[in-house]
Amino acid sequence: MRRSLVPTTVLCLAALALGGAAPPEVRYTFLLSGNRAGSATARAVSDREQVFTFEYNDRGRGASLTTREVVDEQGVPVRVEISGHDYWKNPVAETFEKTGGRAVWNNAAEKGERALTRPAFYVGFNTSPLEGEVLARALLRAPGGRIDLLPAGEMRLEKSGSLRVSAQGASRTVELYSLTGRSFEPDWLWLDEGHRLFAWYDGWTTLIREGWESAMPELSRTQESKNSERIREDAARLAHRPSGPWAIRGARLFDVATGAVRPATTVVVTGNRITAVGRDGEVKIPAGAEVVEARGKFLMPGLWDMHTHLSSVAGPLNIAAGVTTVRDLANDVDLLADLSRSFDTGAAIGPRVIKAGIIDGPGPYAGPTKALVANEKDALAWVDRYADLGYVQIKLYSSLDPKLVSPIAKRAHERGLRLSGHIPNGMTAEQAVRAGYDEIQHANFLFLNFLDGVDTRTPARFAEVGEHAAELDLGSPRVRSFIQLLKERGTVLDPTVNLFEDMFTARPGEIAPGSVPVADRVPPQVQRGFRSGGLNPSPEKAQRYADSFRKVLALVRTLHDAGVTIVPGTDALAGFSLHHELELYVEAGLPPAEVLRMATLGSARVMKRDAELGAVEPGKLADLILIDGDPVARISDVRRVTLTVKDGVVFDPVAVYATVGVKPAV
Repeated sequence: MRRSLVPTTVLCLAALALGGAAPPEVRYTFLLSGNRAGSATARAVSDREQVFTFEYNDRGRGASLTTREVVDEQGVPVRVEISGHDYWKNPVAETFEKTGGRAVWNNAAEKGERALTRPAFYVGFNTSPLEGEVLARALLRAPGGRIDLLPAGEMRLEKSGSLRVSAQGASRTVELYSLTGRSFEPDWLWLDEGHRLFAWYDGWTTLIREGWESAMPELSRTQESKNSERIREDAARLAHRPSGPWAIRGARLFDVATGAVRPATTVVVTGNRITAVGRDGEVKIPAGAEVVEARGKFLMPGLWDMHTHLSSVAGPLNIAAGVTTVRDLANDVDLLADLSRSFDTGAAIGPRVIKAGIIDGPGPYAGPTKALVANEKDALAWVDRYADLGYVQIKLYSSLDPKLVSPIAKRAHERGLRLSGHIPNGMTAEQAVRAGYDEIQHANFLFLNFLDGVDTRTPARFAEVGEHAAELDLGSPRVRSFIQLLKERGTVLDPTVNLFEDMFTARPGEIAPGSVPVADRVPPQVQRGFRSGGLNPSPEKAQRYADSFRKVLALVRTLHDAGVTIVPGTDALAGFSLHHELELYVEAGLPPAEVLRMATLGSARVMKRDAELGAVEPGKLADLILIDGDPVARISDVRRVTLTVKDGVVFDPVAVYATVGVKPAV
């Protein structure tokens, strides 16, 4: 599942009186995938000072913060104090102060200062969604609706409409604003008549005035409609659909089945199908066809990411990175339907989507889903609903009653669906496989098979692996017996090793290892998030956690060598994270050609789509990428995608990246 649903760099809670006294206290409800998960308050101390609280629970994780913020006459912060704990329960003691023309700030990842010649807005490192109100009100006063951000960047504000909403017998008009410049796409927020926050929604999480929760569906529909206008314009401008047959000539073609690279190859595409593949000069290119001169670039099938949780921004990030197919392993049913449809119809830039539906049990650590079941009848009803909606897989989660696994497996298999997931608390991975799992998500659950008494619903499922994975003897009879069971049952593994590198080895203030290659390419405030660290073990445990990550890589190598099927998935930032997942497999000792096969034909075979996808062959769907390099020799060259073709539609990755504020690779 998604790790940090309210990242450390998202916007904070505040209210500012600019033309009227602030109310004594405003209360908000925080929703996670439609379920209540926390709350926030804003309390006025004076017309320039507020105290805010924000707390939420995300499966035992989640921030709890108190913020004191003082602003100047322009609504720009001059003093900020934030305390509490962050998403991973690390202590927070953050400060910012502007005195005269100098700003100074200190948080877990940054210690900086800067001389200022014009107003600049400090964005808290550990904050909540409601800083948007303070920022919006400052932007409403700023020349041109623009303001510099600290430590870096610029924010722009634009009004996008208004709406009359009603709840509990009351009505009011609220205004929609977009704030552009912080992330890959605009932040959206709703302000009331006094320009104070009414609601904030990002497609996954929601903050809304207490008592007005019933208005959220109308607000979200209006916001998504506005956001879709921008997305449709980008798609229409950047998607090139050749009017007739076209060709790529002079490519070095990667044969995924054999691992060989064929020089001087021509590929002809007609519509959305590959119609011819062969040596230059031997394949006839139709008269008048467009021709892409590859000039020796590396041609291969589009990549697959087998563990995603899609959002609108994930579409362009995947396509620009050469990821043409993804498997979504838990999302809101309606949101996923809309995203998949928009990607398929060309209303938005995005990959093919294979759908897997989540089922969990109720409780304090329940996953962010409405599919929460406590009995067999409800569990089977959700299996049937997902099957009827065209889903091909069920993903079980950690709070599910283990007694429900076998009947869910039976019904899923009867309906032609695969079964995978986390390991429900009270089960082991071995028991889950014997009960009908076709696949296991996340390498930590493999280690937990050998650690007794760990509550898999809680963050202990990460910390205990960080503490003890290094101790596991991969050659022991018990481990070998388990691996043999996986092989005999044909159990597939989706290890998401990039997550555990970040959790176990990333340190506050340092760019996370997997993000180093792209940190300078993303918006400055996104880059800040790369410096937040992971589980942040104590200094005396840091080496143990690093050793445990090395054991994660060793396990991947051991499983691969034993013939267990592995599929590359990320559960992380779209596009970029898949590149790093593949790099980590090579670091573990897997041959690059085999890793590329896993990310193409191997994944297609697991999902029974290899008749149409996963290779560059006549008759297959035209999902192709050109790479300026040789990822068989240097797997990191997979980052150098210069052309992406999805379903016969051609995209320039540089232009697609530009729509989400990402600079070209150099």
